[in-house]
Amino acid sequence: MRHRKSGRRLGRNSAHRKAMYRNMVTSLLVHGRIKTTDTKAKELRRIADRVITMGSKVPLSSLEGLSGDELKAAQARRLHYIRRARRWVNNRTALERLFGEYAERFSARPGGYTRILKVGFRQGDNAPMALIELVGDFDPSQAKDRTEAKAKAAAELGTKPAVAVEEAPAEVAEEAAAAAEEPAAEEPAAEEPAAEEPAAEEPAAEEPAAEE
Repeated sequence: MRHRKSGRRLGRNSAHRKAMYRNMVTSLLVHGRIKTTDTKAKELRRIADRVITMGSKVPLSSLEGLSGDELKAAQARRLHYIRRARRWVNNRTALERLFGEYAERFSARPGGYTRILKVGFRQGDNAPMALIELVGDFDPSQAKDRTEAKAKAAAELGTKPAVAVEEAPAEVAEEAAAAAEEPAAEEPAAEEPAAEEPAAEEPAAEEPAAEE
């Protein structure tokens, strides 16, 4: 078993596999879209995203307004990323587009630079095919809020969102605290039993008068 070994081997040795990835990354940057098998597209996406991130960190516009030591440091940092990207991009045109056009386009995008579209199966071996392409421009103001998206999805499914479930205990606690602050209702004083009146003393029986 291949435990703790990431990536697909694709029936090739490491040298052949790396050379194939270099050619595919270069073609993707030059043409913007390529067609390949679904498995290769998923592996290519991992490498392409890392390479494009290198370019988005040092766009050409980041050098504007700098001078002196700051400019030299920024140029050295840009050169460092260009050298790192050359490990995967073996075409001068693709490298220029990476650190020029694509760097400006994706400078505000936090990852996810490619999309994969399934296009059916290849005739012959019936392998699943896919198109992998670069996405368009990114506007941060139009980015969806994950909380709102989750709440909307939960509403469509007819279930309560996770946020509402978490807030329920807090509401119960507030109600309990409010109830504790209210003064307790005064209980009516217990009626004391009436004191028993002493029984009236019966008059003593008259003794008969003594006869003279």
